[in-house]
Amino acid sequence: MRRAPAISGLAWLIVAATAPPAAAQQAAMDRLTFDEAIERAVTRNPTIEQAAAGILRAEALLQQVRSLSLPTLDATLTTRTIGPVQKFAGESINPRTQLTTSAVLGVPLLRPARWALRAQARDQVLVAQRSAADARREIAVAAAQAYLAIITQRRVAELNERARDNARAHFDDAHQRYEGGLGSRLNALRAQQELSADEARVEDARLAVRRAQEALGVLVAGDGPVDAAAEPAFDIPADVIAPAGAPAPPAIGSRPDVRLAEARIAAAERVVADSWKDYLPELTGVVSPQLLTPSGLFFPTRSWSAALIFSAPVLEFGERRGLKRERQARLDIARADRTGVERQARAELRAAIEAVRSTERALERTRAAAEQANEVVRITVIAFRAGATTNIEVIDAQRGARDAETAAAIAEDALRRARLELLVALGRFPR
Repeated sequence: MRRAPAISGLAWLIVAATAPPAAAQQAAMDRLTFDEAIERAVTRNPTIEQAAAGILRAEALLQQVRSLSLPTLDATLTTRTIGPVQKFAGESINPRTQLTTSAVLGVPLLRPARWALRAQARDQVLVAQRSAADARREIAVAAAQAYLAIITQRRVAELNERARDNARAHFDDAHQRYEGGLGSRLNALRAQQELSADEARVEDARLAVRRAQEALGVLVAGDGPVDAAAEPAFDIPADVIAPAGAPAPPAIGSRPDVRLAEARIAAAERVVADSWKDYLPELTGVVSPQLLTPSGLFFPTRSWSAALIFSAPVLEFGERRGLKRERQARLDIARADRTGVERQARAELRAAIEAVRSTERALERTRAAAEQANEVVRITVIAFRAGATTNIEVIDAQRGARDAETAAAIAEDALRRARLELLVALGRFPR
């Protein structure tokens, strides 16, 4: 065998010493617990920031509407130059240049329609707050799903790595038997083929883990991928998942989407109820002092005026009736939307309860199947080494064990997701 040049071995040592190990690269990744991931998602995600900006906008509109019912004060400075200057008895009637300083103080005395807008704007602030809570729920659920995906994909990767190691051990054994004249080249090739396929599955599983980590990093507004530190525990009240025939499921009134629909209905009902105020008159008091410098012959330096302005709608051609019909239509839409939301929420709750029950039973059976499949592998390998079975039976047993353990991992993930969905359906997630 030809020896490799010494320089190549030295270069390999330098590269191996300077390259960061895979464990160090993994340690550099942020690792969050489930609660930490949810907290970051509901505080840093851009969707939450947009919802918070929506609340600020609603509060700003409320401030604008409130100002319509408060007194106003406007000041005006006017400079006027005229020519020619008219005189009477040797004195100028009006000076060539005059400065007029005036102020107008308006005090709303009766504005029912404007006062109604203030209450309606306050309702919109509540709607914005409920909308932000619903957005918070959606982001939290998305982050939780991504977190659970990391746990599941990591478990699948570990199972594939174990299957690869078993396939490598089987290949080594088959190759040694072939080299020793006790086995066939066909058996060695079959074992090597299974090893190559398992190595490809390991790469796919590792890529799936990385993609799930990147997805979680985006949801928590991180600068890179984020890893899941530990498996979360979802505490489900025992009375909620009681056997069939138990009392009816709990109420859904605490869900953010249901509360948002109720807030929209309340806001729309107020708008419809205030429609009659569009027909009421308005009364405004106005006081306007004025300072004229220099004064003219017939105009004093200081003066003031006061007025009461009464305005009432007399004749319009269906505008207010059209507005009321539009408001009623919006109320009908909000009520229909609430009906749909409540129906969907009840369906989600019933399905989530049944999903928890079903996945618990399925997980118990898949775990038993995985244990049985591993026992089959152990017995088959012993029998193969004793010459009682063939290579194909060993490969089939290993495949069956890998598939059974993968099914158990999938069942564990299904149970975690079912419990999460039940908490969401109950309105208890996020807390």
